[in-house]
Amino acid sequence: MHETILWQVGSLGTIHGKTLVMTWMAFIVIFVLVFLGTRRLTSETPGKLQNFLEWIVDFVRGIIRDNMEYTKAAGLHAYLLTLILFVFVSNMLGLIPNIFWPLFEHVEFAKLDEIFHGAALMSPTADVNTTASLAVLTFVLIIAYGIRFHGLRYFKHFLEPNPVFLPIHLIDMVAKPMTLAFRLFGNIFAGEVLISVLLMLPGIAIFGGVIPMTVWLGFSIFIGAIQSFVITVLSTAYIAQAIGSDEH
Repeated sequence: MHETILWQVGSLGTIHGKTLVMTWMAFIVIFVLVFLGTRRLTSETPGKLQNFLEWIVDFVRGIIRDNMEYTKAAGLHAYLLTLILFVFVSNMLGLIPNIFWPLFEHVEFAKLDEIFHGAALMSPTADVNTTASLAVLTFVLIIAYGIRFHGLRYFKHFLEPNPVFLPIHLIDMVAKPMTLAFRLFGNIFAGEVLISVLLMLPGIAIFGGVIPMTVWLGFSIFIGAIQSFVITVLSTAYIAQAIGSDEH
């Protein structure tokens, strides 16, 4: 799914062209969505898109309030709002048929002719490099908020209730971003693989494949929405633990 490699970063990994372009596409979709929903802000009779965006804002605010005192993490609201939108839009992109291939068939710049060659687009979150980057960002915020509210005393809880538990606390700390990254990647990547497998099944052509593919796409949309919710909730919960670490 990520055949075209733009750069090889030593032995650390690769940067896949399709992932990069699809990430840009996710940014564009979110920007257009937010721009259209906020260009005519009103408190009298808001449009459907404004109502939808306001619901998302309140939804994320509710997630924060369920995990910690909102005033302590009000600055976290924008990040979590961006996170849930980016992950959801990214998850959905892999379900769209490739309608862009004819536009880039003869465009050699940045290997776009290779990147868009194939039967379908892809979700940036189906690349572990993307999910790992999101997880690392959350990991940095966990440390930052822990130090912000407790200073260097934040690291004291790694030695509680006894210094012998330090390795266990360190493993737990490293496991948090790893589980965030691999849970999201595994679910989305598996969904794209299963869609590819379904398209190759002999009986998929029955009724033009509309019924089985419609059912699977509906299920994939549900899973994509759940995964965007899960990563947002877990990120909030981990940061809340860092803020309230003295209470444990």
